[in-house]
Amino acid sequence: MAVFGVLAAALGVVGLVAPDVLLTAMGLEPVPAGGRADGDHTLAFLTASSMAALNMGVYYVLAALADWRAFFRWTVPFRLLTCAVFTAAVIAERAPSGFLGVGLWEGFGAVVTGAALWREDRAAEAAATGPSRG
Repeated sequence: MAVFGVLAAALGVVGLVAPDVLLTAMGLEPVPAGGRADGDHTLAFLTASSMAALNMGVYYVLAALADWRAFFRWTVPFRLLTCAVFTAAVIAERAPSGFLGVGLWEGFGAVVTGAALWREDRAAEAAATGPSRG
């Protein structure tokens, strides 16, 4: 959780400070030399999503520091949903193929988080019941 949080916060800062870097990484067009056309709100949306990523990253780091397991559990289904929506956006050609990496990152993070929680729960159950006698 902490690693994901740091990465999300870092990418949020990149999007706020150097939007072209983030746009290019996602397969989107950087800001043209003459600026964007009137009515093109790409940078406004990038600013909003970058700020959200920064905030989310900080939440994840704080949750990790507090070992807030309920929060960890809540993230799994929503990160899987994010993976599905972002992947569908690429398939439907609403987003460029570079955007698929964002969805896959979310899906991978959800699976790793869910697996770690499951493993820790099994270990806690085994420790609580003690060795079986038979």
